Amino acid sequence: MTTHSYARYVAIGDSQTEGVGDGDETRGYRGWADRLAEILAGGNPEFGYANLAVRGRLTAGIKAEQLGPALALRPDLVTVMAGMNDLVRPGFDAAQVARDIEDMFTELTAAGARVATVTFPDLGRISPLARRALPRVLDLNARIRAAADRHGVVVLDTFPHRVTTDPRLWSVDRLHASPLGHARIAAGMADALGVPGHEDWVRPLLPPPPAVSVLRTAVAEAAWFAGFMGPWLWRRVRGRSSGDGREAKRPDLGPVASPERA
Repeated sequence: MTTHSYARYVAIGDSQTEGVGDGDETRGYRGWADRLAEILAGGNPEFGYANLAVRGRLTAGIKAEQLGPALALRPDLVTVMAGMNDLVRPGFDAAQVARDIEDMFTELTAAGARVATVTFPDLGRISPLARRALPRVLDLNARIRAAADRHGVVVLDTFPHRVTTDPRLWSVDRLHASPLGHARIAAGMADALGVPGHEDWVRPLLPPPPAVSVLRTAVAEAAWFAGFMGPWLWRRVRGRSSGDGREAKRPDLGPVASPERA
C-alpha cells in the first residue's frame, strides 16, 4: 500500500549512499538508499529510482558531478548525504562544505523536489582514534541543520541517538555502515519522510555488546589502523581515491527489484 506521493527518487552522495558495507564487489552493493527505494516502491513497478553516488567523492565533487544529472532526471525526491570525506581530511572547511550542500538544497528544492539529508554521528564512539573529530562533526551538523531549515529540507538527525554508534551498525572498517546499519538508516529516513511503520529505527540493539578489556581495545585499534586507516591515509598521500575510475551504479531511473537479501 502506498503511503506517500513520491514516484521518482534520486540519491546523490558518496560511499555510504552507494552502499559500501552492504554487499561486496562480486554481488554488488545494496545500501540504505536502495533499501529506502524498496520501502518507497512497495512493489510498485512504476516507481523510479536512480543512485548517482560514487565512493570517495568530496562534497564539491558531488555538487559538480551529480547535481546536474540528478536535476535532469526530474525527481520528486532527492536524498543528499555529503560531507564525511571532507570532514576527515586535514584541510576541512566546514563553511565551504556547508555552502556546497546548501547550493544543492537550493537548486533541488527550486526544481520542485522534496529533499532529505542526514547529520553525522559521534565518530569517537565508533573509533577512539576519531574522538578529536567531534568539534568538526558538531560544527558541520549545525550548519547542515541550519541550511535544511532555510530550504525546508527533511533531516534525519543521527547524532542524538546512541544506537547510531553501536559497533554492530558499522562494518569492520568503521568507515561504512554494516548491512544492519544501512537498514537502520533506510528506516530512519523513511520515518523522517513520514512513511508510517518505521518509528522504531532508533530502538536499542539487544543484547548489549560484551565489555572489552583495555588491552583488547588497544589491539583492535592497532589492527584497524593497519588494515583500514593506514591504506586510506596512503591513498590520500598519493592523491588517489577509492572512487577513481568508478561511475554511478544506477545512473538512470528504473524500477526497484524486490529485495533478495536482508
